[in-house]
Amino acid sequence: MNRKVLLVGDGAVGSNFANDLLQTTRVDELVICDLNKDRAAGDCLDLEDLTYFTGQTKLRAGDYSDAADADVVVITAGVPRKPGESRLDLIKKNEAILRSIIDPVVASGFSGIFVVSANPVDILTTLTQKLSGFPKKRVIGTGTSLDSARLRVELAKRLQVPIESVNAWVLGEHGDSSFENFSSAVVNGKPLLDYPGMTEEALDEIEAHVREKGGEIISKKGATYYGVAMMLAKIVAAILENNDLALPLSAPLHGEYGIKDEIYLGTLAIINGQGISHVLELPLNDSELAKMQASAATMKATLDSLE
Repeated sequence: MNRKVLLVGDGAVGSNFANDLLQTTRVDELVICDLNKDRAAGDCLDLEDLTYFTGQTKLRAGDYSDAADADVVVITAGVPRKPGESRLDLIKKNEAILRSIIDPVVASGFSGIFVVSANPVDILTTLTQKLSGFPKKRVIGTGTSLDSARLRVELAKRLQVPIESVNAWVLGEHGDSSFENFSSAVVNGKPLLDYPGMTEEALDEIEAHVREKGGEIISKKGATYYGVAMMLAKIVAAILENNDLALPLSAPLHGEYGIKDEIYLGTLAIINGQGISHVLELPLNDSELAKMQASAATMKATLDSLE
């Protein structure tokens, strides 16, 4: 079967995603759609050189009509966050951009899976599902997958253990109301909270570092893109290869964690060739559950303000 991906948005995240995807999985056709058509065409020519190493892929610049027979449409288009700006500050700008994308993609006859990475990702993923009318399982956002990667990196550094031995998640909004699920975190098969030095003060420091890392990167180099680009590549690979993959994503909640507003929020979920197979409700202590519900309330209030 022909594996086809349409990438909408060829900025730093989009181009790095395309590079990572071609190097990690077989793609028969990758079409890049961007307002800057010369950049999209140039990126395709540049990426074409990879196929000597990765195998043949048809690469070209295109438009929304190319979604008609695509398996996945990846949306990275949007205004990036500026220093000192929150992800929620972007919503009005990126909501308008999203609306200009979804209508023509759906009109093309697209029947695959949307994967959203633009910020604020939980809001824009929810809007993508509402605007498209697609089943919720066929709309996915990158959620707190990047936050969770940053948490694992930080814990591995502090505890001086291999990253792959760390099992810990960030949940809730990909933004200021996110939180670390420390109560369920495990390192080398041992609960994180049983490790010496994991005091409340130390956990607060870890949480602050994880939350502030994106802003620090933006202040120093203008944007973050390597981590989220690789997360996108992993998500799309799982879809194309129909492999079950567990990640904390923007996924639709239907009563999990006591949240009944049916919004998308960062939670562990299984994805495969059908999209979101199911949500895994992680055990939370009382404090974490309150944070999850508060994060959902923030997202719901923001969505209500758009209506």
